[in-house]
Amino acid sequence: MSAPAATRVGHVHLRVSNLDRSIAFYADVLGFHVTQRYDSGAAFLAAGDYHHHIGLNTWESLGATPPPAGHTGLYHTAFLYPDRTALGAVIARVLSAGLPLDGAADHGVSEAVYLRDPDDNGVELYVDKPMSDWPRHSDGRLRMVNARLDVQSLLDLAAKTSQN
Repeated sequence: MSAPAATRVGHVHLRVSNLDRSIAFYADVLGFHVTQRYDSGAAFLAAGDYHHHIGLNTWESLGATPPPAGHTGLYHTAFLYPDRTALGAVIARVLSAGLPLDGAADHGVSEAVYLRDPDDNGVELYVDKPMSDWPRHSDGRLRMVNARLDVQSLLDLAAKTSQN
């Protein structure tokens, strides 16, 4: 039995060590807004009018350190932006905040950049390419790639759009 094609990941809920610091990252840098806050223990953030895309809490992690490398856990959370302009704009905010990118790639199906949140959780910011442009093997199977992404072209697109 298959999951229905319309099934989506609704939200991610993260244990964080410092709620205010994480809210600042997800709101001020990535652009989500707080939809609800539970005192100093939890907050929910969203894009648009959705109830929440991101849950943050310190219930079991206040002041904790990130898990060590080489252990199981979350690899990254991926945030899908609606177009290349929006992706370029969020990348510009990330870089303006002085946050380094861990990497960037053109996967054939999407364009993505990678970074870390304040608790060292992996974050992917990406835009999908049109399905008709996705690379395929001769038998029709999807063929994702890991090619160089021209991040500057995304930044230039966002800058050009903001000037208009």
